[in-house]
Amino acid sequence: MEQCAAAQRPMFSPVALRRLIIPLILEQLLAMTVGLVATIMITHVGEASVSGVSLVDAINNLFINILAALCTGGAVVCAQYLGRRDSQQARLSARQLFYIALLFSVVVGSVFLAAPRFFVRAIYGAVDRSVLDSATTYLTFSAISYPFLAIYSACAALFRSMGNSRVSLLASLVMNVVNVAVSAVLIYGFQLGVAGAGIATLLSRAVAAVITLYLIRNRRNPVYLKQLYRVSFDGRLVRSILSVGVPTGFENGLFNLGRLVIQTLVASLGTAALAANAIIGSIANMAIVPGLAMGLAIVTVFGQCVGAGDYEQAEAYLKKLMLYTILCMTCTNLPLLLFSRRIIGLFPLDASVLEESAQTLRFLGISGILFWSFSFAFPNALRAAGDARFTMIAAISIMWIVRCGSSYVFIKLLGTGFAGAWYAMMIDWVFRCFFFIFRYRSGKWRTKCVIR
Repeated sequence: MEQCAAAQRPMFSPVALRRLIIPLILEQLLAMTVGLVATIMITHVGEASVSGVSLVDAINNLFINILAALCTGGAVVCAQYLGRRDSQQARLSARQLFYIALLFSVVVGSVFLAAPRFFVRAIYGAVDRSVLDSATTYLTFSAISYPFLAIYSACAALFRSMGNSRVSLLASLVMNVVNVAVSAVLIYGFQLGVAGAGIATLLSRAVAAVITLYLIRNRRNPVYLKQLYRVSFDGRLVRSILSVGVPTGFENGLFNLGRLVIQTLVASLGTAALAANAIIGSIANMAIVPGLAMGLAIVTVFGQCVGAGDYEQAEAYLKKLMLYTILCMTCTNLPLLLFSRRIIGLFPLDASVLEESAQTLRFLGISGILFWSFSFAFPNALRAAGDARFTMIAAISIMWIVRCGSSYVFIKLLGTGFAGAWYAMMIDWVFRCFFFIFRYRSGKWRTKCVIR
């Protein structure tokens, strides 16, 4: 009776939701703003530099998204245990997440660090020598920073699972201030170019890792880490984390691999098109800031409700969070639709791609308003419930069949230029909306089980 009564009480008050969501939005906004500033800094070094960095960013995004998936798996398990009021199992799960994320980052970073130039050539084929040199330099520093990024990401995910997003905001603020400041000094002051950007990224991630690791060890947290030097793996908890993390990681990995394939199609159009595509990608990342934040909030809120066995509250909170997501995405994408030419004019782009870039931005604004929320934020509810296998199959199939296929048709057969990749993206989003909404309405996510 007591458990039933507890389940009927609101799990998240309006104040608790605001405390969760607002720092998440600010954190994502901060990260994307710094990314855009970094892109602007690199553009003044030259098109070869921005092109090389954009190639490596695609590789980095592949790693970051797989890492984020593993952290999502850990966050889902911790959130569900917290919803069940089982703090001990939540802490044990947190420990497993830390080890999994760190081990993954060390392995991947070591592989890239062993032969960075080889991997750039193997992925992108023949690119200009200057672009290749820039990409090799940036990939080297990126690979060294992977373990620090893993520590920060794992700790931030654990804080979010507790409903505390202020800590990750603080760490992100310090990290990005360090990144911008050091980049400015090394790029403009010491004329280090791409190497300066790489050093700044490495240093900022190391600082963030130290901050979050120090704070997550505080025993006043519902979930905390202690005695990490005593490494041990719990098979049951590892399987629970990987039951969400592996499908989501596989999904994110193949999704970003598909983006790499599309990037090679764009790279074949020349350096000017590649630079324009990279800049539009940075602007697009700014436009989806609130959606990314709301997606993270959905994992925490929906996951805790499912862990408590309160599906009614889970659905009610999801409706509210999705409404917030759509409203926020409208606010950030409408300027792309209305002021595309002015926005793209802020960047030193080649005149041959200016009109195509402005047209692409307008198209991106429409797509972000209509389709993004249900394509990317909404499926986090399915993942938080443990239904990650379906999202994996649907997302991978759509990415490779619909987006990659359409990109080839638009760019190679119809000659639409780099804008064709963005047209294919919208078609991808339409398919995602249909499949994820259909799955949710079927109610099969209620039958999934992550924790025992």
